[in-house]
Amino acid sequence: MEKPLRLQKFLAHAGVASRRKCEEIISSGRVQVDGKTITAMGTQITPGKERITVDGKVIGAKEKLVYILLNKPKGYVTTVSDPQGRPIVTSLLQNIKERVFPVGRLDLDTEGALLLTNDGELTQSILHPSNEVFKTYEAEVKGTPKASALRSLETGIMVENKKTAPAKVRFKRKKRQNSIIEITIHEGRKRQVKKMFQAIGHPVISLKRLAYGKLGLGNLAVGKYRFLKKNDINLIFSNKILYKQKNS
Repeated sequence: MEKPLRLQKFLAHAGVASRRKCEEIISSGRVQVDGKTITAMGTQITPGKERITVDGKVIGAKEKLVYILLNKPKGYVTTVSDPQGRPIVTSLLQNIKERVFPVGRLDLDTEGALLLTNDGELTQSILHPSNEVFKTYEAEVKGTPKASALRSLETGIMVENKKTAPAKVRFKRKKRQNSIIEITIHEGRKRQVKKMFQAIGHPVISLKRLAYGKLGLGNLAVGKYRFLKKNDINLIFSNKILYKQKNS
């Protein structure tokens, strides 16, 4: 028999959602153990012994862990369902029996690197602010920002009454009347990159996420995906020390 686990950890391991989301699911009264609704955090269960359901669906033991890197197209929402009927990113995946979910979000009109997995522990590690996982974006912005404006992004600017953490910014090229800028951040505020460029007077026209840490898209075409191996996962966290050394 397997060792006891906290209920939220079991659900995360079973691919229901990230651990934080599983806690929300429990507290909202959607989980039952042997027919009894559980809302308390820290409830211990033994996999294979109790009957555990979420919204009436039986949740089995730990699934095979799957890690996918998708080059998300514009026009897709990064959720597993959408009440408005918009296309969801998981509809791009073919013949994957495991229930995977997106790690974080990309706006409807933003494309690029998106991780999907059923590993709730990894999801929590990537999203937790203390781990400072860096994400690199390519933004087409209106006009041509001055060097001083880009430096202000690097040192941190006020966005919604809170200063952003230092960023790495690189001017790449002009594109007619606009500019292509590469920016690397570790914070995960909602629409943060767009708000940062808006704050310096150069609104984002289009945005693409290029990488998590050193895990980049490479030649992965828009709408396509690939399965990741352990070495790929390590790349997500690999540039943390390098970045800090560069900016210390």
